[in-house]
Amino acid sequence: MLSYSNSSKQPKPAELVTLSTHIDDHAHDHLQIVIGLQGIVEFDINGRGNYIVPGQGCIITELSKHSFGGVNFSSDILVLNLVADCEFNQYVLQQFNDKAYDDYYFQLDSQIQEIINRLVVEIASSPDDLWLGKSCSNTIIALLNKHMQIFQSEPRSYRLDIKAIEKYVEKHINHKITVAQLAGCVYLSESQFHYQFKAHTGLTPHQYVLSKRVQYAKQLIEQGGLTLSHVAHLSGFSGHSSLTHAFSKHLGTSPSRYRKQYFS
Repeated sequence: MLSYSNSSKQPKPAELVTLSTHIDDHAHDHLQIVIGLQGIVEFDINGRGNYIVPGQGCIITELSKHSFGGVNFSSDILVLNLVADCEFNQYVLQQFNDKAYDDYYFQLDSQIQEIINRLVVEIASSPDDLWLGKSCSNTIIALLNKHMQIFQSEPRSYRLDIKAIEKYVEKHINHKITVAQLAGCVYLSESQFHYQFKAHTGLTPHQYVLSKRVQYAKQLIEQGGLTLSHVAHLSGFSGHSSLTHAFSKHLGTSPSRYRKQYFS
């Protein structure tokens, strides 16, 4: 499988993509059809989110902002890039734009799923054969209208239980805290949590946890009686130097200088 790349070159007619759990987001100047092959993939298109499993897919219209990522590893998708390069494509593009007006997500029947699986084997065997990719893409596109059913998605909610996240961070402040652990405490997938957290707070989970560590270190310094190495350990930093770097970046002064100023 190929990893996804956002390139200025003419996109391949058909690409097989393996997604990691990292959330990517962008827009492009052509229409895409994405079909799930393996695993679970999370998509958000213009604020409307859904999971895509094998036999499901989505239509990403021209210049639509979309975010996506695998919910687990080995999340594979087939991407068909529809570029308006001939009269046939203009007609097809209009058809799919009309369908995306109702919603972006669709379900496929078992008949076309079987056809797609066979064509995927051919594409995988010769990923750089553009003529083969174009032929396979055209076959799938020609059959989609007959074998797809649009289903409704809900506008994505950005309500997070921030108090639960804050409580978890405070309880585990002196340990390593991963995105997966934070996502689990509010019952979200890692990719869904990362997207919603950034939209809600304006920070990545890593930035949020780091700021909490610095604030806790500041409180410990103000209490007095602890070495800076001990403060670093209790607030979850790997050592004195990492504490100093983060503290200085967030508060504009070093821990030692802050302690002198506070107790002077």
